[in-house]
Amino acid sequence: MRHQIQAPSAVVMVRPHYFTPNPETAADNVFQLPRPEINAETFEARALREVDAVARTLMEHGVRVHVFDDLTRETPDSVFPNNWFSTHRGGRVAIYPMAAPSRRGERRPDVIEMLKSEYRVQEIIDYSGMEPDGLFLEGTGAMILDHAERVAYVGESYRADPILLERFCTHFGYEPMVFANRDPAGNAIYHTNVICSIATEFAVLCTEVMTDAARRDEIVARLRDSGRDVIEISWEQVTEFAGNGLELSGSDRRIYACSARAAASFTADQRARIESSAQLVAIDVPTIELAGGSVRCMLAGIHLSRR
Repeated sequence: MRHQIQAPSAVVMVRPHYFTPNPETAADNVFQLPRPEINAETFEARALREVDAVARTLMEHGVRVHVFDDLTRETPDSVFPNNWFSTHRGGRVAIYPMAAPSRRGERRPDVIEMLKSEYRVQEIIDYSGMEPDGLFLEGTGAMILDHAERVAYVGESYRADPILLERFCTHFGYEPMVFANRDPAGNAIYHTNVICSIATEFAVLCTEVMTDAARRDEIVARLRDSGRDVIEISWEQVTEFAGNGLELSGSDRRIYACSARAAASFTADQRARIESSAQLVAIDVPTIELAGGSVRCMLAGIHLSRR
């Protein structure tokens, strides 16, 4: 069924014992908010509580959650595993090159071994060897994948190299749809998943950041032609992480997981349109959001068959 294609029923999460906003990634992530008045121990304790709350909430809704603990202080963004790997129907896994050197240590053989032992993995394609060439493609942060229609929606950025994108799309059978984008200050947006989320029957999308009107209209039409309700959000809502949600398959119905901050920014109409298809599940993650990502970034969806 289509919802089983787009909305996974299992995810990988990482508990961040050494969490802190990463100064190395702040240059192009305008969503990061350094808080020097908060000491490291407080940051770490708050982040752990928030991750545990997300994992617990998802499990209460019937989502299978594989939780790993981070291993070192050298990976401050470990809480965002969706950037370094993705999984795909047919038993395929992709491993990605990361722009920030501090993020490259997030790639973990034990996560891949778990996937191989618990799920049917037929092939692993590792693109991380392109890092020395300055080519980066940060997983489902950079790409919003329509698994049902086989389209990869990608906002242009330093973290989404077009050569690697073409290579990924060729290997995994997606059509790339790339668009230029700028925030109100004129900056390219670091990850597409803060401005776009594609669920089974709807898509949340900020069209006002798309600088090419013809391409914007083409993307909206493509999403509508797939049968989805396109829910347009404003840049102000983007800054509340309204674009950073993920649809999952729970035990009773599909859920749409996002942060409490994101959910509070939705209008009544937007909320109603989401909830006509999936239950809106909002979890408070204010500490994690200081690092420039939110609930969707914390979840690496598993699109593999169980063993």
